[in-house]
Amino acid sequence: MNSAIIKPAWSPLTIALMVLGFIIFWPLGMAVLAYILWGEYMGGSREKADAWVTRQKAHFKSRNCGPRHYGAASTGNAAFDEYREEQLKRLDEERRKLEEDRAAFEEHLANLRKARDREEFDRFMRDRNAPRHDDNRNDDSGERQGY
Repeated sequence: MNSAIIKPAWSPLTIALMVLGFIIFWPLGMAVLAYILWGEYMGGSREKADAWVTRQKAHFKSRNCGPRHYGAASTGNAAFDEYREEQLKRLDEERRKLEEDRAAFEEHLANLRKARDREEFDRFMRDRNAPRHDDNRNDDSGERQGY
C-alpha cells in the first residue's frame, strides 16, 4: 500500500508545488520536477529508492569512475603495495607536521595580536590619565606638555 500524499505524477497539486518551488527557490522547483518525472523509477517508497541508489552506485563503481580509495584494495603486487603504504604513511606524517606548523603559526599570530592590543590599550590609558592643560589658561612656566 502506497500511502504517499504526493504521488510522482502530473496532478494539479504537484504542478502547484513545482511552480511554488520555482517561485520560492529555483532548486526546490527543480527537485519537485525531478520527483514528478523520475519518482516512479524509484518506486515511491524509501526501500525502493534506497535500492535504486545502491544499484546506481554499483553501476558507477563498475565503470571505474569516481574517486579511488588507495588504502582499500590490493593491486596484487606485494612490492608495490608495500611501497604505496610506505608513501602514504610518509605523506600522512608530512600532513601532520604541516598541521602542527599551521597551528603554531596561528598561535604566534594570536600572541602578536594580543601584544599589539595590550600596547594600544596601555597607550590609551596613559594618554587618558595624563594631565590635560587648557589652552585658555596661561602657565607660569610657559611650557606645555605634549602628548
